[in-house]
Amino acid sequence: MHSNNKKTKRNSRITTTIAYYPYFCTIKKRLQHMETMFDTLLQLPLFQGLCHEDFTNILDKVKLHFVKHKPGEMFIDSGDSCNQLCFLIKGEISIVTKSRGDIFTVFERIEAPYVIEPQALFGMKTQYASSYMAHTEAHTVNISKNFILNDLFKYEIFRLNYMNIVSNRAQNLYAQLWEHPTEDLKEKITRFFVQHCEKPKGEKIFKIKMDDLARYVDNTRLNTSRKLNEMQNEGLIELHRKEILIPDLQALIEE
Repeated sequence: MHSNNKKTKRNSRITTTIAYYPYFCTIKKRLQHMETMFDTLLQLPLFQGLCHEDFTNILDKVKLHFVKHKPGEMFIDSGDSCNQLCFLIKGEISIVTKSRGDIFTVFERIEAPYVIEPQALFGMKTQYASSYMAHTEAHTVNISKNFILNDLFKYEIFRLNYMNIVSNRAQNLYAQLWEHPTEDLKEKITRFFVQHCEKPKGEKIFKIKMDDLARYVDNTRLNTSRKLNEMQNEGLIELHRKEILIPDLQALIEE
């Protein structure tokens, strides 16, 4: 009788374990996903240099907002108020930036990890300058401005990282203003591309009319068209109707 009771209890434990097995598997997957996400965040310049203990303390306090975006979904529009930091932790997104008056539009592809417009969080104009669309399935994490001000800025390394990012951006823009002028048309066109892109790496698409591009580079439409065709023959760009595709802007810069 005693032996039968032990057997019954053992069978009961086995049945319970089997019943909860899918739940345990789900929890394990979630923990593995969280660990991968934390490792991805630590790759971002904003968090580099933070010790694991500090980073764990931050994550214990902050309420992270995880969002999954379908391909083609526009999740930030130009002009939207920036009241949080948005981190791309998985996938690839397209940055869509329009010039004033919609004279031309620039499309860029950016891969994770990436932080979206940290410079828009403070200043006189706290709106996003560009629109952001998921190119593949994309995962983002948002951290509120209040938490950044009240908690993250307590960490010196985070403050330094943030100031370095914003300062480097300002210095690069300032340097472009004082570039030595050039009469070389190819150089002028390349500079136009560089000045209107977030990063030199990767594919870029400029939707612009030939007449408008000629005005921006201060040359004739004919000369601009000829030079673009030369660049296409060199394999640096691809020309389509009212569209210029740059497979790799970095390669064009180093040409």
